[in-house]
Amino acid sequence: MTTPNELRLLPWSGPDGKPCYLSTDDSGGYVSRLADNIEAVQLGMAADLVEQVSAVLGDRDADSEDLRCMLAELTGALRDVLRVASSRGHILAVCDPHSTALLR
Repeated sequence: MTTPNELRLLPWSGPDGKPCYLSTDDSGGYVSRLADNIEAVQLGMAADLVEQVSAVLGDRDADSEDLRCMLAELTGALRDVLRVASSRGHILAVCDPHSTALLR
């Protein structure tokens, strides 16, 4: 069992939108690998979305509905990326105590 400082924030929410955490010493376990894969997919989707948004912003014929849709997708992607960054920042802080300055 790990200490509370070593909990990993998972890239999905639980019931009621509350964060989920993983407590394990095994970074190669099934749930850890699943979380790594989901984070990779989320980051890849965010990168693809940046390209799509650039295309829509460059389209003078894009209407407010197109822009509203892009904003909704960007909001979701940003939420996912922030969760990954928060989780990875926590992992870095646990692994390297000198990296906590990055989290302030």
